[in-house]
Amino acid sequence: MSDVQTFIRETVTSNPVVLFMKGTAQFPQCGFSGKAIQILKGCGVTKLVTVNVLEDEDVRQGIKDFSKWPTVPQLYVAGEFVGGSDIMTEMDQSGELKKLLTDADATS
Repeated sequence: MSDVQTFIRETVTSNPVVLFMKGTAQFPQCGFSGKAIQILKGCGVTKLVTVNVLEDEDVRQGIKDFSKWPTVPQLYVAGEFVGGSDIMTEMDQSGELKKLLTDADATS
């Protein structure tokens, strides 16, 4: 396993909520990443780790390989891949995302 894949695996398994995104939570650099952050804040997430894929091309490609999902942002909760901003939006609207995040002890 490559160093990038090891970094990704360790990051998603050692944190309750991880968002691989373009930019940072404070300064998202694409609309989808901004929407993902808004959804997580709206769900009351306090235990969030973000990884800016624009800082490292290996991580940017590596996360796509890791999840077999072609786009960023990518949300992981309790070590499991949840999806991108469209899936997050659907899960948020149904209340499923808040329950998942609460069950992962990631909210206040």
